[in-house]
Amino acid sequence: MGVLAFFAGLLLTVMGLGRWHETGSPWWLAGSIALLVLVLIGGLTGGKKTG
Repeated sequence: MGVLAFFAGLLLTVMGLGRWHETGSPWWLAGSIALLVLVLIGGLTGGKKTG
């Protein structure tokens, strides 16, 4: 995962959390948290090189 993709994922997470705050829909909250988890996992595991 590149640096640009990492920050784009964080931006989408923040935008989703803002949308959840506006609408109060649990789907926005769940989607934002799931995206944040995926971005964090990708950021932590994507930078490691084997070999």
